[in-house]
Parts: sequence; C-alpha cells; structure tokens
Amino acid sequence: MALIVQKYGGTSVGSVDRIQNVAKKVIASRAKGHDVVVVVSAMSGETNRLIGLARSIIDPPNARELDTIMSTGEQVTIGLLAIALEAQGCPARSYTGAQVRILTDSAFGKARILEIDDKAMRADLAQGRVVVVAGFQGVDENGNITTLGRGGSDTTGVALAAALKADECQIYTDVDGVYTTDPRIEPRARRLDRISYEEMLEMASLGSKVLQIRSVEFASKYNVPLRVLSSFEDGEGTLIAPEDETMEQALISGIAFNRDEAKLTVLGVPDKPGIAYKILGAISEANIEVDMIIQNVGADGSTDFTFTVHRNDYKKALEILQSTATAMGARQVLGDNHIAKLSLVGVGMRSHAGIASKMFGALAAESINIQMISTSEIKISVVIDEKYLELGVRVLHAAFGLEEAA
Repeated sequence: MALIVQKYGGTSVGSVDRIQNVAKKVIASRAKGHDVVVVVSAMSGETNRLIGLARSIIDPPNARELDTIMSTGEQVTIGLLAIALEAQGCPARSYTGAQVRILTDSAFGKARILEIDDKAMRADLAQGRVVVVAGFQGVDENGNITTLGRGGSDTTGVALAAALKADECQIYTDVDGVYTTDPRIEPRARRLDRISYEEMLEMASLGSKVLQIRSVEFASKYNVPLRVLSSFEDGEGTLIAPEDETMEQALISGIAFNRDEAKLTVLGVPDKPGIAYKILGAISEANIEVDMIIQNVGADGSTDFTFTVHRNDYKKALEILQSTATAMGARQVLGDNHIAKLSLVGVGMRSHAGIASKMFGALAAESINIQMISTSEIKISVVIDEKYLELGVRVLHAAFGLEEAA
C-alpha cells in the first residue's frame, strides 16, 4: 500500500463543486489501495481578499496579525473538503498547520519549516481516515500562526511527504504537467513525462510558474518524488525525480523565459579594484536582488558595468545608480525596462558541446540581438529585446526539436 500526499491549489478548490470534485479524486486514489494525505490552498482569490481587508485599515498591516488573517482561507477549505469526503462516505479529519504542529521560525509572511509532528496524521491513517491539512501555514515555538509565503502550499505538501516518507507527492494544478515551454506561446509545446530536480529548479527560477522553487528544493533535499497533475482531467502528468541515465539522451528539456527583467548600465567607470562593490553595494543595501552581471574593460582604462534586476525594482535601482555614478566618476547611466530573459535548460548540456552556438545561430537567423549571456552547467540564458521574446521561444523550440517525442 502506497502513501500519497496530494496538494490541490486555489483554482482546484475554487468552489464547492470543485471541492466535491477533489473529494472524488481523493476517493479514487483510496480505491487503488493508497493511504492519502491532502494539502489544500485557500479558495482562489480568497487570500487576496483577506489581505485587502487588512490593508483597508492600515497599509502595511502588522505582520503577525496579517498571518493570523491569511491562514483562515485554508482553514475554510480543509473543513469543506473534510465535510465533502464524509458526505461521500470517506472518513476524514482536517488539521490546521498549528494542529498538525508544523513548527516554523517566526519570520511572519515568509516562515521556514523547522520540523513536523506526524503522530496525529499517522494515527488517523492507521484508522482508515483521509488526513486533510491546511497548506501555507504553520506555528512558531511561541504558538503564533505563521505563513510560508506565496505558493507555500506546495512547500507544505512536499514537507509533509518528506516527514511521512510518502511514496509520492502529487501537485494538482490547472495544467496537466510540465511542458517544454509555455503552450500559450508555442502551441506545439510537449508535456514532459519526467524531469530532474535540477532542471525543474532552473525552470522555476527562470520564470516557469508551475511549481514554487522552495517546494522543489525541499523535494530534492529529501528525495521526495514529485508529480504535477491536472485537477480537471486525467493523465500521468510529469514526474520530477532524481536525474537518471535516460535523461542524458535529451539535450534540452525546456525553454523558460521571464518578462520581469530590467537592465542597468554604468558607462565609463574607472577600471580599478572595488568598483563592482561600489556599484552593487548600494543596490544590495536597498534590498534589490541582482541577476545577470557583465563587465567590459575598454582600451582607455575605463569599464562598462551592466546588470539586471527585477522590473519592479528598476526605478529604485536607477535612482541609486544615478546618485552613486557621479561620485565614482562614471560617464553615463543607462536603463532599459523592455528586455526579457530567454533560457535553455537541460542536463544533456553537461556532455554535449555546441548548444550555445546552435542557440545563438537560431536567434541570429531571425535577427534577434543578444544583449547579455549567462551560463551554468545545465542552462544558457540570454537577454533580448522584449518584443522578440515570443518569436525567440518559438525559434528555439523548433531549432532543438522539442515538439518531437523523445
């Protein structure tokens, strides 16, 4: 008998009808002989509604009290799902994060899980019950309710699977798996049967929004097999698991992209030690994360320094740079918030040369200019003009034959 942890997101439990549909899926899993623990999000839109209520009083609201408010969304869902299961003849019991005792630190709004008490859940499973747990939340050592940050229900699901040593953690969402790229941009995108933790982490960090990064990190750390499935249609989904020998046959597993990028350049900075720190130190102190960095040294002894930030931080970063550039004797500060990052991801890159040149050639054939390049062992990312992003995705998808069955 397998132990399965199933996680259902907000759209999957967005109405009473959908909650009853989830109950049917859970019962179908039980009919196959599986023990089932279910993790649910709040009903779609509910968390935003609760945040809005708090902010209508004061913005920003007290972080501890906001977590108390936000956690109630999942509390409603677990109760409704437990009732729906019982109504369909399946014994069930619901738990908030505090009731399970998902112990976290005290970082309200972005808490991290420290440990999980699995005794009550195991006792219920032994008595034939389905255990329904509120995602996204826990409790600190002082009994304060905490939340794990947006997408935290994925992390709850994987953490419970790790604590219970479950055979699989199934993430039910509004897509039926992980695709070679976004099917809305490339209709010929293919669903992957399997992808490695490492590739999924790269895809998630580079803009793929199928899974929260922390949940994949957790799964990789504790070796929890993850499967992405559709809440609305049957299928095998995509298994996210350790890299195996068959994966090495695929050069590229997917194409990720991110529109939320902006580029900043400081021209004509004196080329001497400490300049990079002076530029990025002020950016870091403003709590702005930097992504890609390029430094070019000119023949005249000056250097041009370019880096990217999230588009939401663009104006703030530009203001900081303009004030620090003068003090450094820089010639000019330039900014561009109409760029996008396009990335190839695949474990096959480790053992195959020529991926980068093929990528650059395919983009050049369509007159798509590459502004920045970043590489790692299993990814190549380029910055291009945002208006060419969708064309770039389709060109690379075709160039690497991703629509063909592996």
